[in-house]
Amino acid sequence: GYEAAGVQAIQIEDQEMPKKCGHTPNRRVVPLKDAVRRIEVAVDARRRDDTLIIARTDARTGLGLDEAIARGKAFAKAGADIIFIEAPESAEEFERVGSSIDAWLIANMVPSGKSPVIERADLIRYGFDLAIYPSAGMAVACAAVEANFRHLFNAGSTSQSPVAAYNMAQLHELVGFDEVWAFEKQFVES
Repeated sequence: GYEAAGVQAIQIEDQEMPKKCGHTPNRRVVPLKDAVRRIEVAVDARRRDDTLIIARTDARTGLGLDEAIARGKAFAKAGADIIFIEAPESAEEFERVGSSIDAWLIANMVPSGKSPVIERADLIRYGFDLAIYPSAGMAVACAAVEANFRHLFNAGSTSQSPVAAYNMAQLHELVGFDEVWAFEKQFVES
């Protein structure tokens, strides 16, 4: 299974199918007893003590913060190692989550999502142990790609693009071409 492949953590969620992004509308969750059962199954299936089970609830948006916190507590009691309350809507809600659940907590920092982006020091003070920034790279990269192609369209060239870009040597290093070329030299070239 996943553990044999080297997976160190697995996230179990309480959304109904089809799964939706946590910062989009119309998310629905399964009943609490069914959500807890998912966690219990994951705990029972775990074969290594160092495999972490992350339990996520999307109850905040549709059912309110109290229900989301109740689910987080139930997930921790069922054996989840890390609790993920998706989309608290204010710093005060993050603080309330942190003071209400006695487990490791993860915060999802999505720029312009349903949750405010909170500074690391505040998250720690609120009781959060981890934070993820799932669109931090993609959002910046998309803006840069769009700006670069807009410049190309308008100017007819990328030579004077104001967008910062890697040169070819930096790209080669990033993707590991030195290792590829060493492999080729050792095994392919004769």
